[in-house]
Amino acid sequence: MEKRTINAADAPAPAGTYSQAIEVRNATRTLYVSGQIPVAVDGTVPTAFADQARVAWQNVVAQLHAAGMTLDDLVKVTIFLSDRRYIPEYRQVRSEFLGERRPALTCIITGIFDTAWLLEIEAVACA
Repeated sequence: MEKRTINAADAPAPAGTYSQAIEVRNATRTLYVSGQIPVAVDGTVPTAFADQARVAWQNVVAQLHAAGMTLDDLVKVTIFLSDRRYIPEYRQVRSEFLGERRPALTCIITGIFDTAWLLEIEAVACA
């Protein structure tokens, strides 16, 4: 599989650590990860936003691993935040998980299904 980052010169540069577009060639598998919520395996939901973000990312990683994939295979991530005030904290936690990886990224401020959840993360991976 080949991935190519695209940041068109005649469009705005990404406002952060992501790619405007990702081209995938020769992939044999695509994984669509449903929105992963901040609920731990034991059913608990942390109260602090950063802890919820880590749990949601851990759940994304678990789905990737179950499919024989890793964070390196991510091509698109959509983050649903319950409030824009969480953006700085979210970026920090996202960086902990993604490091130098730059998938295409969308962040949406919206109501979340369960009021205890402060975010949800959905993803697409190719291998």
